[in-house]
Amino acid sequence: MYFVANWKMFGNLKSLNTLDKVIKFSKSKEIKKGRLIYCPPYTLISSFYKKFKNCLIDLGAQNCHESDAYGSYTGFINSKMLKNIGANYVIIGHSENRKKGENDKLINLKIKSAIKAKLKVIFCIGETLSEKNKGKTKLILSKQIRLGLNKVQKKSNIFIAYEPIWSIGTGKILKNRDLDQIIKFIKYKFKGKLPKILYGGSVNTQNINDLKKISSLDGFLIGGASQNAKKFIDIVKKTYS
Repeated sequence: MYFVANWKMFGNLKSLNTLDKVIKFSKSKEIKKGRLIYCPPYTLISSFYKKFKNCLIDLGAQNCHESDAYGSYTGFINSKMLKNIGANYVIIGHSENRKKGENDKLINLKIKSAIKAKLKVIFCIGETLSEKNKGKTKLILSKQIRLGLNKVQKKSNIFIAYEPIWSIGTGKILKNRDLDQIIKFIKYKFKGKLPKILYGGSVNTQNINDLKKISSLDGFLIGGASQNAKKFIDIVKKTYS
């Protein structure tokens, strides 16, 4: 199981001290076969890399530029630069970035660039409340997968993070049966080459007891709860308890 901590726009150098508990936990038998991955803001990636040097916690970024070459792109960071400072993963297509204007074509370019830089991609897909209410969930997910992964050859390094947009930050979660059907639908779209499927959308210490029952899931993309070491550890523990 994969537990991805998406810190979003949170954290400073003092936040590094909160990681000590997680590092200690990562070396214990309690973690079992769980894989911990932190995706902090760009400003902290290098510091996190040094902090995690002697443990098995992996590191990722929250986004990247679509160009795989250096260039005149003020304020941006590409996948090659992320790989150079210690990142092994990158989140691409998060709903918060889609809302800011990232479309499927741009996301596709970013994924290709990340794969070229040998980063593993956490590719986010999900529908809005309006799309859900109109019964368009599967149609939207199909389109996002088709366009986002257009002509992407090496899909073995792609993780799919299903994050219903209407669920993020609201605490609302689909019933297990409905969520399981969507996860299986996503896997069906890959015609036998089953990707790792993560669930994102208000994952916390309360609902993890229900979410862990969905056997088709391979892990979780965790937002706000991952910013607190105790809550993040509790989510991992409860997944295996």
